[in-house]
Amino acid sequence: MIDQPRAPSTVADSKKTATHATPAAHFADRLAAAVRRYANPVLVGLDPRYDQLPAQLQTAGDAPHPPAQAAAYRAFCQGVIDVVCKLVPAVKPQAAFFEQLGPPGMTALAEVIDYARANGLLVIVDAKRNDIASTATAYAEGYLGEASAWRADALTVSPYLGEDSLSPFVETAQRRGAGLFVLVKTSNPGGGMFQDLVADGRPLYRHVADYVEQASLQTVGQCGYGLAGAVVGATYPDQTIELRAAMPHTWFLVPGFGSQGATARDVAGAFDERGLGAIVNNSRAIIFAHARREYARFGASRWQEAVEAATRAMIEELRADTPAGRLA
Repeated sequence: MIDQPRAPSTVADSKKTATHATPAAHFADRLAAAVRRYANPVLVGLDPRYDQLPAQLQTAGDAPHPPAQAAAYRAFCQGVIDVVCKLVPAVKPQAAFFEQLGPPGMTALAEVIDYARANGLLVIVDAKRNDIASTATAYAEGYLGEASAWRADALTVSPYLGEDSLSPFVETAQRRGAGLFVLVKTSNPGGGMFQDLVADGRPLYRHVADYVEQASLQTVGQCGYGLAGAVVGATYPDQTIELRAAMPHTWFLVPGFGSQGATARDVAGAFDERGLGAIVNNSRAIIFAHARREYARFGASRWQEAVEAATRAMIEELRADTPAGRLA
């Protein structure tokens, strides 16, 4: 059985002191310390899908109304956190799955973020936000750091609107000890439609990479990395190696491992020689591990044990086939 959530009674209660919080230490340094502490770079994605939840978290018949579905998402994600907080440095809630439920879903997202933080995890909110000028500033101030409403340690950001849309995130992150991960070379098959277009003799993703690397170089921490990170998909290993060489001060968030088909060998080029510089995301293959053939022995009733087994298997694979093995 899943323990009852230990989240605050209301979202407002959890934010009462947020605006007066002391700025956190440099984000990249905190991330490096967490990766070293757990001796692995696994990032568990929290992507709740109602029809894939363990049976005991679903109601009979069709999907319930948003409040009940949001409660199921909250219980499920908190149950995942109960397992992985002992194993990995960070989690990545995907905002879209909560947003589709409206206000109840957003309340659940806030409670999941608070629960993860209370259990010692860094939280990277995957919301891919951006706009220009004051709107970008509002997104940044709303999401990033202890002083924000959402209290994310980091946020994924789209670069399409250019420098004046990105600088408010960098400035807010620097002021609040938070981070951001800019979409540079994404893992989806259609990403190359725009990212691979050639401008001034180089693909667009290299121009984005140059901006992110400069932002990181200007905000570098003691670990050698800055607060501006890059999303670099594991499904493009050659480009990962290329970008690691071009972005020596930029921490990579690497999606595509697991359900999208990438393996540890595909992500090996994202790391530096210390085993730092990359955090590797795995969502469905971990959180819904009870539905995978290799973990069928657990069944839906022991789904948290399946989550643990899948997480440990990923940790060992990365240790065996990437420089992350040096962390152990």
